[in-house]
Amino acid sequence: MRDVREWKASLVRFVKRHRDPVVVQTLRSAGAATIAYVIALRLSPEAAPLTAPLTALLVVQVTLYSTLTTGIRRVNSVVTGVLVAIAFSLLVGLTWWSLALLIVASLVVGRLVRVEEFVPEVAISAMLVLGVTTVGDTAWARVVETLIGAVVGLAFNLLLAPPVWVGEAGESIEGLARRLRKLMLRIGEEAAGRTPVELATARLYEARELDHDIVEVDAALRQAEDSLKLNPRVKEGLLHRVVLRTGLDTLEICTVVLRVLARTLTDLAKQRDPFADEPYAIDEGQAPDPLFGPETGRTVEQLLSEIGDAVVSFAVLVTTHVSVSAESAEARLTAELRQATATRDKLAQLLLEEIQRDSRHWQLHGAVLTEVNRILDELDTEHRSRRLLEELDRAAREQRERMPRLTRLQERWRGNRPVPSRRSR
Repeated sequence: MRDVREWKASLVRFVKRHRDPVVVQTLRSAGAATIAYVIALRLSPEAAPLTAPLTALLVVQVTLYSTLTTGIRRVNSVVTGVLVAIAFSLLVGLTWWSLALLIVASLVVGRLVRVEEFVPEVAISAMLVLGVTTVGDTAWARVVETLIGAVVGLAFNLLLAPPVWVGEAGESIEGLARRLRKLMLRIGEEAAGRTPVELATARLYEARELDHDIVEVDAALRQAEDSLKLNPRVKEGLLHRVVLRTGLDTLEICTVVLRVLARTLTDLAKQRDPFADEPYAIDEGQAPDPLFGPETGRTVEQLLSEIGDAVVSFAVLVTTHVSVSAESAEARLTAELRQATATRDKLAQLLLEEIQRDSRHWQLHGAVLTEVNRILDELDTEHRSRRLLEELDRAAREQRERMPRLTRLQERWRGNRPVPSRRSR
């Protein structure tokens, strides 16, 4: 029985590893390059047509969209470089000054034909072709090999559709939400007691470090967005992209507001601690005053705990695609936001009472309330629905303006297919 469980665990790890972007990219690139080389051996006059596998290796990417766009630009860059080399070979030979002119001309022409990141490839192709004796034969052989590599790379992705990285992006978003919740819990626990300035400052630094996590999640989301473009396995690519992107935007706003809240509590700790400038005051038994009263501190802790739970539920809602699970996640998020709103109202009353007793810190108390209000407003389901519809309409409008012919073709292909209502969307 134990061997069976270990075998199943090993199988699960293998499947997860098999879907890893690095593994998928390595296997697909190696396969495409090998097939391109075998085909080029039969069609190219060169003895070792390495340009074909090189092109296939550079063309094949993790996503179908990047493969198509990269393949077109790479073929354009190589053909342009070959044509520039042919033109130079008819006028001048290979000398140091002609090589300099060739490089300058290739880079300028590469900018003009808009090959973007493959501008150096124009100069490289031109130099390789100009540096051989039989320029004409080598030039056309290089063009043929480049076309073979590009076609193999494109066909490889069309026949073996690349994976859709929505699941990985969803895991990254949920991971960010859980890190937010964890930091909220720590801030709430410390806000309920006598928080020294050093501890409050440490939480502020932790909140700032979440910016690095957002960058990593954004990279995973960009990969997922590319995998949804032009992918035959995806029917509602635009909807998936907008849902994930708006969800990450909301979590990013919550992260910024949490950082501001940590800064507010740090300033409050400095004002509450008369020995903030004395690093050994705590060791000498001179504890700082609590940030809030006992009941107010407990309420702050409870509110941040409830908001942290709502943040995680929001991330689950964003990354859930099954309708039944999405409805359950939305119901859970609504209930948690309702409870957090009630706790917020209670905190507002307690802070008002504290300000009436001692108005010296009324600005910081008001800032705490303002910041938790902002997070609750960003997580609100109605606010998110409006934002989602606005982004869908904006993205569809931009697509119609950028590619009007493709949009009309899609509309004709859909024909009389039923359009989902705004509420179902």
